[in-house]
Amino acid sequence: EQTLRDIIRAVRPEEENIMMSQFAQNIEKTVRQKALQEGLREGEARGEARGEAKLLLRMLPQRFGPLPDEISEQIHRADSSTIENWADRVLNAKSLEEVFSE
Repeated sequence: EQTLRDIIRAVRPEEENIMMSQFAQNIEKTVRQKALQEGLREGEARGEARGEAKLLLRMLPQRFGPLPDEISEQIHRADSSTIENWADRVLNAKSLEEVFSE
């Protein structure tokens, strides 16, 4: 930080304005790139959870019959990790309650 200030003081005022403008643009670009990457990661995670939920919603009725609405809603609200845990239990569970037990 101090080095940057020393460099800025060593240049003429018009160059200082250009340098500060470029510096601000670089910071803005970095912030935008990070926000975009974070948004993409969040979108991928949501898409993954939706796909897993869709598959679980197909598997459960085949094993246990029609699903109560509250179970379907619970699946739609869950994150990917939770859905994976439920899916792991489907084949060995004797009931829906066993699939969703904590």
